[in-house]
Amino acid sequence: MRHPAACRRQPKTYARLCQFAALLLLCACQKPVADVLVINATIYTVDSAFSTANAMAIKDGLVLETGSSGALQLKYKAAKTIDAAGKFIYPGFIDAHCHFVRYAEGLAECDLTGTTSWEAVLDTLGNFARGLGTSDTSWLIGRGWDQNDWTNKQFPTNDQLTQRFPNRPVYLVRVDGHAAIANKKALDLAQLKPGMRLIGGTVVTKNGQLTGLLIDNATDLVKKMIAPPGEAAMRTLLQKAEANCFAVGLTGLHDCGLDADAVESLEKQYQTGGLRMRLNVMLSDKPSNYAWAFGRGKINTPQLHVASFKLYADGALGSRGACLLHPYSDDAPNTGFLLKPITYFDSILPIIANKGWQACTHAIGDSANRSILKLYGKVLANAPDLRWRIEHAQVIDPEDFKLFSAGRVVPSVQPTHATSDMYWAAERLGETRLQGAYAYQDLVRQLGWLPLGTDFPVEDISPIKTFFAATIRKDAKGYPDTGFMPRNALSRLQTLRGITIWAAKAAFEEAEKGSLEAGKYADFVVLDPDLITAPEAKLLNTKVLETWLGGKRVY
Repeated sequence: MRHPAACRRQPKTYARLCQFAALLLLCACQKPVADVLVINATIYTVDSAFSTANAMAIKDGLVLETGSSGALQLKYKAAKTIDAAGKFIYPGFIDAHCHFVRYAEGLAECDLTGTTSWEAVLDTLGNFARGLGTSDTSWLIGRGWDQNDWTNKQFPTNDQLTQRFPNRPVYLVRVDGHAAIANKKALDLAQLKPGMRLIGGTVVTKNGQLTGLLIDNATDLVKKMIAPPGEAAMRTLLQKAEANCFAVGLTGLHDCGLDADAVESLEKQYQTGGLRMRLNVMLSDKPSNYAWAFGRGKINTPQLHVASFKLYADGALGSRGACLLHPYSDDAPNTGFLLKPITYFDSILPIIANKGWQACTHAIGDSANRSILKLYGKVLANAPDLRWRIEHAQVIDPEDFKLFSAGRVVPSVQPTHATSDMYWAAERLGETRLQGAYAYQDLVRQLGWLPLGTDFPVEDISPIKTFFAATIRKDAKGYPDTGFMPRNALSRLQTLRGITIWAAKAAFEEAEKGSLEAGKYADFVVLDPDLITAPEAKLLNTKVLETWLGGKRVY
């Protein structure tokens, strides 16, 4: 630059220099304003390059930019600057398969998870009933028992349940939701009789008498007698459930199977500020829900998406309701069953496709998976990208993995199912058939991506436990030493994608969430230590320090 004296001998040059200096001063004063600037972090953006940054600017609930702390501090004027002090930031976790509303309802029920015997179930229930202090004629509801966790692994009968609660109806749901046991009072209210037959379910009898055990569709016969919580009570339960989810780093959920009236109730909660959690809701497979959905159309708001249906092909492996190609290894000649005739799926799936909606079908057993995959393939052969999903995809015949890629079908899996079932899965399936079960690495190869969830309240809501189960394939005590079928463990990068961008993609939401990129929601979680580099022994002790939704701290 010339000396100012020289510039004065060239008035035009001097004037231009003055203008340029003024412009620089003006630009410095008019830096773009960010609502929040996060600095000194390790930020996993989970973009296509899996890049990292150490700063992030946020405006109006969206990510403005990620980059270096120095560069963003120079570029933006921030209303609030947060020094992350080296902590680790990830996109907000998304659970690709759960039951949020059911989880909320369960917060008012007796939690039977982890009970180690039928006697422990009865004792826990008794303590819960005494704590309620309500009328002894009201329904007593519990959930979470699992006979596979007991020394005596046989299904219970309701004799002792009826003895303890002769005048109060009791309904206790198995951990997977595909079986329940009810006492005599509940069975009488539902007018159940020995010898009843129905498609896709069993009212279990022994020596010509009802045992109280109900499998799959039979559970509806009693469930329909139970009144749902009132509006005020449900609002409180939903807010408590939402707070629990934020506390474990969840900012998005796929709620798998609600009726239209439940969706309308959720809409009211959002409109009045009662809820903030981002929900993608699958409507249950019912004629009334189809009529409502096709009449109203899809819902797409920042908090609520509704554009899919949840169908059920079969039951669960734990209750031997999953539909298998060959008999259960521990219960021949039982092969399980489909919950509806195959002709039903053949008729309803083209209707869903023609309306441009997403079909998400629960399929556990290899027979159920094969049947649905083939029907999907037929319907989707000339269809656009509808991203139809198989929920669970738990047991797959080796010949059928290719049907996912051939039909562009998305497998949606829950890694903690593998580590919950590993103690008894071989008994149900045999060692040969087990090789095609919980086969997450085999599944991710089909499309190159794999959404992950928990199925809570069947499993714990924590995505940290999902991460551990997917990558380490052990329980909290380190069993088994080499991991459960370690060949199918996912890498840490795959798993992080599975609970962020791949979960978003499974609901057509990858343009707005699932990664920390410019223009996407500023939904993120702050953790310690680093999920990607922490040693195995520290993973389960990972702490969620903060959870942010739309640029605002919610935990």
